[in-house]
This record gives sequence, structure tokens and C-alpha cells, in this order.
Amino acid sequence: MNIGVDAAAFGMANAVTASTADVNSGYWNPAGLVNLEDNQLALMHASYFANIANYDYGAFAMPLDDRSVVALSLIRFGVDDILNTTQLIDDQGNIDYNRISLFSTADYGVTFSYARALPLDGLNVGVNAKVIRRIIGDFASSWGFGFDAGLQFKTGDWNFGLMARDITTTFNAWSIDEEEFATVQGAVEGQNQELPETTEITIPKLQLGVSRRFVFHYDFSLLAEVDFNFRFAETNDVFSTSFTSMTPAAGLQFGYIDMVFVRAGVGNFQNIQQLDGSDSVGFQPNIGVGFKYKGIQVDYALTDIGDQSAALYSNVFSLKLDWSVFR
Repeated sequence: MNIGVDAAAFGMANAVTASTADVNSGYWNPAGLVNLEDNQLALMHASYFANIANYDYGAFAMPLDDRSVVALSLIRFGVDDILNTTQLIDDQGNIDYNRISLFSTADYGVTFSYARALPLDGLNVGVNAKVIRRIIGDFASSWGFGFDAGLQFKTGDWNFGLMARDITTTFNAWSIDEEEFATVQGAVEGQNQELPETTEITIPKLQLGVSRRFVFHYDFSLLAEVDFNFRFAETNDVFSTSFTSMTPAAGLQFGYIDMVFVRAGVGNFQNIQQLDGSDSVGFQPNIGVGFKYKGIQVDYALTDIGDQSAALYSNVFSLKLDWSVFR
């Protein structure tokens, strides 16, 4: 649930908390859903770790009236066809390749979003209710739940955004198959001797953003945004204390007649310890392009160009459809 969605947002280094205004707002800031004028559908696919892991996303948003919108989204991140070699050696110590089986591990996130325009002109609010499902073959699975809340305020060409993720702390309760666990419990001496913890907690995060849109000669536009991402824990973020850590992100989107888009962004500033023990600051530069025509928008992003951060680069593709295409 921390990776992000939509190639357009990836191209701007995920700096979209204040400017998001489409079906993908259900993830970035549900308050932005209020900007929808018609139903929208979004799809995305990305491959990670040399196509070993697949990340897929789909979302649908529908205005209820001129002041409120609902949305439903689904995220899956999974690795399929993993070799299970725990039974490779039989009771007599013989290697039997027929005893190898396959399993998958996957995380699912289902989010229901609701957004509403408040009486104060330009102020919108939105909330998310999330259900998390995690599966590791027949070995273990979990259920979890959590909530997000977001605000957006627009005045002139300026937009301000606030997104609070996992505001109640998101819990995942694991159920472990003890029979399956017993098959690997003694495989490596000194490891896997006790059942793992069955409760997983995701602490709250806070995102603040400010953006502005510039228009030049009617046909050309520039959207610029800066976000500040806070986590209430000491991490490798470039600014970190025992109470909270923060990393900034900035993104630009150049548009021509609201049809062709070129994007660039930089974010994920992290303190990275090198092999020689020295510290350096890593960051993640991204680029992207997009094309929009008659309610159909196709976007592409290349993340972590130049390999300046510890993250691996990925090619991200997404599609967005306005419902007017089907009318």
C-alpha cells in the first residue's frame, strides 16, 4: 500500500497530494475525487525485480451528485510460481524432484473511498476504508483493516493537500498453518524454531503538498508540486529524529493543449550506508509521458532513472477512461 498507483503520479515522483483530481485520488488523497464530473476507470501494471514480481491496480469512481463521489480500488502485489523445495528430500535422504511444488505469495488491498465538497468554497474532504489481505501459499495468511483521511483546498491557481494514512494504525492479524510450519521448522539449525509474530502494525503517515498550475499562451501549461512525507518513526529518510522522519518530493508536468504531457520528478531522499561504512544521500529521479484524447488517457513512467537510490527502476504503464467514452 506504500508503492503508489498511476504512471502519471510516478512520473512526478508521487508528488500529487495537492493536485490529484481523478479516479486515482482514492489512493493519493480521496478529497481529490470531488473533481470528477463523470465516472472514471483506471488500470495499471508494473513489473519489479526483473519481472519476478507483478504489481496491478484497478479503480472505479462514480459521482453521487455535484458535491460527493464514491470510489472502489483494488491493488495486488504478488510473486507467482515460487518453487517449494521443503519436501525435496524424502525420509530416506533421497532427492526427489517430483516432490517440488509451486506456490504464490500476494498482498491485496481493497479500498472504499468517499469524498465530499464542504460548504467553504474550495475545501474538499475524503476518507478511505481499507481491507488488507496477505497470502503466503498454504503457509500463512492475514486479514487487516485501516483508515485514511484527506483534505484539499483550492484558491486561485494554488492547491493545498493533506493526506493522513493509516490514521487509526492499520492492523494485520496472521494465521499460520502449524503443520506447514513444522515442515521447515528444523530445516536450518537455529532458524525457524518458533512461530513468528501473528500481529503486524502499520504506523500512521502524513503527507503535505502544495501545487500551482501555470498557463502560457492558452495551449501550454505547467503543473508544479512539492510534497513533504512524514513517518512517525526513526528511519533512513533524509531528515530523521526519534519522533518523526521526513523526505521531500517534487514533480513537474508540462502539458500541451491538455493532450500531450511530459513529466519529471525527484523524491525518496534516503541516507544510505555504503559498503565502506560511509554515508551518502540517495534519491529517486523519475520521468514520464502521457497522451489524452477524447476521454482516454495512456501514461508511462520510468522510475529511478540513473539508479541514484537504493530502489530498483521499473517501467509503469497505466490507462484511464472517462465514462463518456462508452456513452
